[in-house]
Amino acid sequence: MTTTYEVRAIDSAVLKRLRERDDAGRTRTPLTDPEGGAPLRCCLRHSEAAERIMLVSYAPLRRWGAETGADPGPYDECGPVFVHAEECGGPASGSGYPAELHGARRVLRAYDGRGHILGGRLIEIPKERAAEVDDALHEVFADPTVALVHVRAVEFGCFMVEARRR
Repeated sequence: MTTTYEVRAIDSAVLKRLRERDDAGRTRTPLTDPEGGAPLRCCLRHSEAAERIMLVSYAPLRRWGAETGADPGPYDECGPVFVHAEECGGPASGSGYPAELHGARRVLRAYDGRGHILGGRLIEIPKERAAEVDDALHEVFADPTVALVHVRAVEFGCFMVEARRR
């Protein structure tokens, strides 16, 4: 099966700006994660105990729209994401789905080239079978009008990762 998309962490240039002033216009204070386990969107893994992290507001469609010229209008959402407090090396592996950040229930929210929601697909795949998310993403990208997909946690609605058409 040919990969028609790539999964992306938040870009390092965007992370630098978010650490200074987030997408809600606020400056945030770094904290030391006492236990670890925060889902980091900068390197697509969970934090370890005692790592310095930040919880910032991030507007993924706004950032994508600024890059592509699209105007997501009312679909522009801003929500909390954890990132390292300082620059990190980014994801350790390739452009596939980050199994470490997977939970049993996720929604794949598809957007068109204007940044408008086309629909969503609920997936309930245990973490042990997270590789199956790639199959679900291939199915969503089979629709030629899909430009990008946001993977979100069902329980909190949090943005996890973005998958973009190649």
